[in-house]
Amino acid sequence: MNLKQLEAFVKVAEGGSFSKAAKELFLTQPTISAHISSLEKELNSRLFVRNTKEVSLSEDGTQLYKYAKQMIDLQKKIEENFGTEKGEKKHGITIAASTIPAQYLLPKALMQFNARYPDEQIKIVETDSSKVVQQIIDHMADVGFTGTVLEKKHCKYIPFYKDELVIITPNMEKYQILKETNSEDISWMLDEHVILREEGSGTRKEAENQLRTAGVKIGDLDIIASIENQETIKKSVRQGMGISVLSKLATKDEVTAGFLLAFPIPKSDDGRDINLVYNKNYQLSRSAERFVKVVKEVYAIEGHDEHKELDEE
Repeated sequence: MNLKQLEAFVKVAEGGSFSKAAKELFLTQPTISAHISSLEKELNSRLFVRNTKEVSLSEDGTQLYKYAKQMIDLQKKIEENFGTEKGEKKHGITIAASTIPAQYLLPKALMQFNARYPDEQIKIVETDSSKVVQQIIDHMADVGFTGTVLEKKHCKYIPFYKDELVIITPNMEKYQILKETNSEDISWMLDEHVILREEGSGTRKEAENQLRTAGVKIGDLDIIASIENQETIKKSVRQGMGISVLSKLATKDEVTAGFLLAFPIPKSDDGRDINLVYNKNYQLSRSAERFVKVVKEVYAIEGHDEHKELDEE
């Protein structure tokens, strides 16, 4: 096997497509297919499961990907450090992020990063927190952003922003009365239809933890829907379908406009940490290190006292 074959394999694995890999590597699709075929013959393994719509890694392919990714990343690092002709081309960073950091925190950091390093290319994969962590473990993303801590064996979590969760309701009279009482008793939630984020969401996990601390068990709630898209949740709450628990960041505009009411969760302290996460078993590329530094600077400038210094490992 050679690095060209492994590079083709990695591109197909990450993009789920032979044609996308060919386009990114400036090769023909038959060439990509030939590289993969040669690898499969040499390793006597089927590396991909193919169907009419997509290409996904087989069990053997998943195992090979972890090694191949390391080799390709090491090659890029050598090229960067020694300034070879190939290394002078645009570099790339893959960022996996859960909904809240992807939509409300990353844009500012990305703008600053692009201004400082215009030759760097960035790929954002927005998914739930559990999948973000899995992408980091499998080394399919360089860095990730997640609203909860799920796995510590392979991952280093760096809290950089505090996000408060709130209970949101329609702006209706009965909730306005509850709001006026300013009570820390949220047992009234037990009499409401509740809409939550999907399983695997950091917001869902933290909501369960904070409500439990406030004396409301998730199993006692009348959960009528689990929805991935938070915009759908907000619109459903506005229309009176039920109440929900979402990030204060995500609901700020609707609350300010008077469409929703927001109730704090008692005993939730300062909220939850939004974390930058990376795989501590792999050396970050120079591009990824630059991006981490920019995130640190952007959110240190904003004066978050709870921000913890990024580790320079």
